[in-house]
Amino acid sequence: MSKKFPPRRHRRQELSMNAVVAAAPENYPQPRNEGATILSVISRAAADPNCDIEKMERLMQMHERIQERQAAADFAADLAEMQDALPSIGERGNAAGRYTYALWEDINAAIKPIMKQFGFALSFRTDFSDGIAVTGVLSHKGGHREETTIKLPADPSGNKNAVQAVASSVSYGKRYTAGALLNLTSHGEDDDAFTASTGFDITSWADAIKDALDKDDLDRIAADLRTKTGIPAPAMRQIRALWAARAKEVKA
Repeated sequence: MSKKFPPRRHRRQELSMNAVVAAAPENYPQPRNEGATILSVISRAAADPNCDIEKMERLMQMHERIQERQAAADFAADLAEMQDALPSIGERGNAAGRYTYALWEDINAAIKPIMKQFGFALSFRTDFSDGIAVTGVLSHKGGHREETTIKLPADPSGNKNAVQAVASSVSYGKRYTAGALLNLTSHGEDDDAFTASTGFDITSWADAIKDALDKDDLDRIAADLRTKTGIPAPAMRQIRALWAARAKEVKA
């Protein structure tokens, strides 16, 4: 009795799928195009009526793991680049003379345009079932996100009513979680040393970088920047970080 073999095309495809499934251990760094390669294999396999469903599922799981690792790597890389662009926030809030702190509205106004430049967004969840829990969620355009939570009691200090006490704790939770996720710093409003070292308005540079249409525009800004003197090092780092972020945008 003669032995039947699968068609040659199907056997070659099955061997290819087996090779992909067996390759690359869980923590092995994948090249950026690996996901596209697996998608191509999946597409070809899906067109075959004799395709092994179990192998398809394993391929899909591998593809999802590769996407997740790449998204996490992109998140970390853009967060590292953004660090130099994030400013130190002035502490305009005053807790009855006990200490000063940066107001949430000041923090939000300072970080939103910078986060947008680097592809990040910050959102919050609140839970009042057991105290006041505030969760900050830092999301990236690549799909990865990180979050942290703080649980607080209501803050009745300063003769606040019940609603104000809750709102005060929520505001504190936003300040705390945003600071933890972005590694933010603050400074006193009357800190002369800070003002002397970083009190430089980068608005004109930031606007010029934002309005740059292509790499030639950015190169002209960079050339102009090299001729300028007296820009404090922290301000220069912020300008360079914004320039790098815009360069990635125009290249894309």
